[in-house]
Amino acid sequence: MTRVSPPDGRDVPATGVTGATAERSTRMTDHTYRVTEIVGTSHEGVDEAIRNAVSRASRTLRNLDWFEVTQVRGQIENGQIEHYQVGLKVGFRIEDAD
Repeated sequence: MTRVSPPDGRDVPATGVTGATAERSTRMTDHTYRVTEIVGTSHEGVDEAIRNAVSRASRTLRNLDWFEVTQVRGQIENGQIEHYQVGLKVGFRIEDAD
């Protein structure tokens, strides 16, 4: 794997990830995550379904850090999209025991 050294002296893989994104990627590797699947819904659209899912999950799951869209589907009525459903995997950091 090709590695690059950005101006701050860090040694990071040459993946096209730069700046703050590379820093977040580096920090993320220090954690252990639990992954769970959820489904968000909306009458408005896919974006709103994702936001609804993440908002609701954040009320009961601590340390949510990322999501991945795994499915997009919807309900059609009378030839029109009536409802959007978006399947997500969400990752949350496992807390360190004190």
